[in-house]
Amino acid sequence: MGRRARELCEAGTRLYDAARTLRADHARALEAVRAAHAPLRDALVAEELRTIPPARLKEVTGGRLRLPALEAAGFDSVGAVHAASRHTLRQIPGVGPQTADQALAAARQLARAVEETVSVRIDVDAPEPRTTALVTALYRLVGAGPDLPRAVAAAERYETRLAALLPALRPATGRLRLALAGRGRREAARAAGPELRDLTAEAARTDVPLLLAQTTADLLREPAAELEAWVDFEVRSAEYYSLLAEICALPADVAAAEGFMPSEVAEQVRAQPLDDTHRRVSLRGYQAFGARFALARRRVIIGDEMGLGKTVQAIAVLAHLAAEGKTHFLVVCPAGVLINWTREIRARSTLRAVPVHGPDRRDAHAEWRERGGVAVTTFDVLHTLPAPEPATAPGLLVVDEAHYVKNPATRRARSVAVWTGACDRVLFLTGTPMENRVAEFRALVAPLRPELLPEIHDSDAAAGPHVFRKAVAPAYLRRNQKDVLTELPALIQVDAWEEFGAADRDAYRAAVAEGNFMAMRRAAYADPEKSAKLQRLRELVAEAAVNGLKVVVFSYFRGVLDTVREALGDAVHGPLTGSVSAARRQRLVDDFTAAEGHAVLLCQIEAGGVGLNLQAASVVVLCEPQTKPTLEHQAVARAHRMGQVRPVQVHRLLVTDSVDDRLLRILAGKNRLFDAYARRSDTAESTPDAIDVSDDGLARRIVEEEQRRLAGEAQKTTGVPSPSSGHP
Repeated sequence: MGRRARELCEAGTRLYDAARTLRADHARALEAVRAAHAPLRDALVAEELRTIPPARLKEVTGGRLRLPALEAAGFDSVGAVHAASRHTLRQIPGVGPQTADQALAAARQLARAVEETVSVRIDVDAPEPRTTALVTALYRLVGAGPDLPRAVAAAERYETRLAALLPALRPATGRLRLALAGRGRREAARAAGPELRDLTAEAARTDVPLLLAQTTADLLREPAAELEAWVDFEVRSAEYYSLLAEICALPADVAAAEGFMPSEVAEQVRAQPLDDTHRRVSLRGYQAFGARFALARRRVIIGDEMGLGKTVQAIAVLAHLAAEGKTHFLVVCPAGVLINWTREIRARSTLRAVPVHGPDRRDAHAEWRERGGVAVTTFDVLHTLPAPEPATAPGLLVVDEAHYVKNPATRRARSVAVWTGACDRVLFLTGTPMENRVAEFRALVAPLRPELLPEIHDSDAAAGPHVFRKAVAPAYLRRNQKDVLTELPALIQVDAWEEFGAADRDAYRAAVAEGNFMAMRRAAYADPEKSAKLQRLRELVAEAAVNGLKVVVFSYFRGVLDTVREALGDAVHGPLTGSVSAARRQRLVDDFTAAEGHAVLLCQIEAGGVGLNLQAASVVVLCEPQTKPTLEHQAVARAHRMGQVRPVQVHRLLVTDSVDDRLLRILAGKNRLFDAYARRSDTAESTPDAIDVSDDGLARRIVEEEQRRLAGEAQKTTGVPSPSSGHP
């Protein structure tokens, strides 16, 4: 033993110290968030208590409390009593020790009840020291990245095991020490040696020391300035709120988060474990419940309202099953969201995403069959793939926008039914509510849980959504934004990536060859019948219509808005363009606002993005990215502003391998901190051009890069240089 045992102890001690340090730093970071959150929560509680009359104290004490003396002394609310001390109350004539104690106990009881209902909201437009402290405390944890939970779990595991192994091995570090140890301790030292060697070797093999060191450094990193934390909060507010809810156990309507599910089903779901080994995103409580529901019930429909993260819930299920040893999964979706699925899987998990689409789909399918991962394909491609044998079926089949297969007579529905029949676990996702469409729901549930069909009746829907959901609870879960987003920020931003159709691609290549930057930006709408962006826009508007939401569509180009108007029909407002008078603009907005339920307003972004109040809208669609970030910010701010009562969803339509991709990468390279600071300044409000990238320089750079890229692609294909390789 001797020298080898000493070296082993030293390696183990280094690992133990690293694990212990990370856990301590993580605990301090959590406590800093709780400490910053407490005064904000307490202020909300105190404000609420000031509105509660003192008569409620008597109710809490069953009528035993004597109130006249307190009220006569000026204690006109529960808040006033709660803020008082026992000594202060006892100085009031007619208030004895018992009355003082009863009053304080009742006030504390009401305060605890109120505490369970208040939610701290972080207002980026009105930062103050207390909210700044909370944002700064959260900054460290968010900045530590998606590997933080894995690092903390590893630290806990290694610290626990090393705390037992290191003392056991220590007698073996010297001959005299070993000789003086008793027989039991010598045997324990000999047994601890191989176990500690295996443990440190495992840690080295899986890069645990590096993970612990990097995470510790991230947790100690402070923002360069308070403003940096606020900027990061604006960019990643959903992650901040997720952590805040997790750390501080923010109040939630449990019944709503669980879809008003019968208690026996809800208990089964809560008992379902959820492994996060392969997941790289935190889940809100209702999202974790949705993932557990899919795992516990095996073949289900998640019908959450748009914007609640159905994709993230599906990825959590995939990650859990991968941790259990499953290797092959399949996602089927409309072509318009295939790229989104691929990107989300890669960003939110450690799983391989394999697009099975386009001319190489058979090769991609063969690679997936051989190597595993998450195959992502479309409804139109699915029927061309060989049907799986039960023994080789995917560990989970996910069908996104499942309402696409509600008609069992269609080819896509038949293909999905074949795969559904072969897979043990199936997850259908749809944002279209099923409560009032029982026939469609029966069509969806038939391939999933045919045994439930006799239990699903039209009368359940007639009795209301809660009754319907209770009847179909074994297979269906739906939550609405208003029920579960009470503590979340009001802005949900989604980049919707598409691919060019053939005609759009030809128009794009021609625009690149001509060096026409503006034509490049419009090319995705060259063929309205087959435009992927336009199809995605139709889907977003249709889903918003089903949910009764108002939509504002922004584009820089009048021609694009005309194309959108033709695609959506005449039942839209606008377009609101620069040529429309100020009075006419306001009438358009007023008509849009006054419209009952769903409505669509078309706006040219430089005209509709400034000066108008569009808070009636809760869905914003940007037809293309803008060269000036302030244009997008100001446009979104028209809807996302004081008085907005619903979360605002912002969907930016983008095409991969195009000017959109180039533009976003270049703009992302700007100094984010400077951009946000200037955006808040008076100068930015009056002269936004002062902080934006030069249009001419930006256009020239993107055109040249695209000409080189397409020339390279053409040369690879034909061996002949492309004529588009010149400069504009």
